[in-house]
Amino acid sequence: MKKYLKQYYHALLKEFKLVKGDAGVLIFMILLPIAYPIVYSLIYNPELVRDVQLVVVDNDRTPMSRELVRRIDAAQGAWVIGYAANLGEAKRAMHEHEAYGILEIPEGFDRKIGLGEQAEAVMYCEMSLLLRYRGLLVSATDVMQEMGASISTERIDRIAPLAETIAAGDLMPIDNIQMGNIEGGFDSFVMPGILMLILQQSLILAVSMCGGAKRDDPRKASFRPLEQRHPSVLATMLGQTTVYLIMAIVPIIYIVHYVPLMFRFPMAGNTLEELMFIIPMVLSSIGLGFVLQGIVRERESIFVIWVVTSVVFLFLSGLTWPRYAITGFWRVLADAVPGTWGVEGFIRMNTNGASLAQVHKEYENLWILTGIYMVAGYLVQRFVQRPHIIAAARSMESTGNRTDAPEASKTH
Repeated sequence: MKKYLKQYYHALLKEFKLVKGDAGVLIFMILLPIAYPIVYSLIYNPELVRDVQLVVVDNDRTPMSRELVRRIDAAQGAWVIGYAANLGEAKRAMHEHEAYGILEIPEGFDRKIGLGEQAEAVMYCEMSLLLRYRGLLVSATDVMQEMGASISTERIDRIAPLAETIAAGDLMPIDNIQMGNIEGGFDSFVMPGILMLILQQSLILAVSMCGGAKRDDPRKASFRPLEQRHPSVLATMLGQTTVYLIMAIVPIIYIVHYVPLMFRFPMAGNTLEELMFIIPMVLSSIGLGFVLQGIVRERESIFVIWVVTSVVFLFLSGLTWPRYAITGFWRVLADAVPGTWGVEGFIRMNTNGASLAQVHKEYENLWILTGIYMVAGYLVQRFVQRPHIIAAARSMESTGNRTDAPEASKTH
């Protein structure tokens, strides 16, 4: 036990020295998880777009069409800046970015309503920013539903005056309340999941870079490759894992607590339970980094492998496409990524206030992935990474001896 503790302590010091002296690893372990959440959060701010400029083409010019325009202008998401004589003039205003939407009211709008027929108004939206489109669409939909309910009530009153006591106002009111995201902001919706993916990416990049650095220069390894007996792989991995956990403490607390606090994201969960939930995700990400060290032959190789696939893992996490709609190979691949379960569990805890017991499925799956990747990482370290470093070190030693021999004889 004393020998293993000594090997563990030696590996810890060596790995800490390697991390501290490698600017690239420090950037990915500290700077990336600190800077990325701010950059992403600022991109999606403001969360809601209000008073989106709208131009109206009123071909009906009746009290009903003017009432429709008045109500849309009073809505939160739209601002009617004026009327256009025709659709061509309205398009020019949109092309010059004076407006981002066009409302065209066809001729006969009021007449169709009076005859009890379906009346339509056409909305054209400029799609450079989906938040503008959302604001105009929601405003127009709410106004049309409200006007339709009012017209239905008036029609019922004309047929049966006493029915006013039964049916008044909207016959089927819709009250849309988004749990955990009261304002319905896009930033509050997507960023809690993005935070988990950023944490996963930073850990895997840093661990893989450390493995590539040791292959580039075997002297950075946590043991002397030319010795006959080498320290335990398990003790070495435990020492390295301890260093990565210590280095990740500040970024984890910053991501879980301070980023939501700064940008007013939902914070319905218990911070201590969220930290407990993140621990297996961090360990499984470190284990995946140990596995990837087996194919990372240079420090920069992991950029090509991981950065390119990060977009794929974003889709597989369920943020942009529901996980239940993913089938076959992609579902299996998504389940094998720690960030998938981390995103799902953290959103439920942070946004909807779930407890650790309520996300036990995601929590257990993360521990399972931790065990799988740590065992796989042990096999990679023992049978791939360490033999390669030993061979490279012996090659460097023999090359150095051949290079030094002539110079030594000349000196002699």
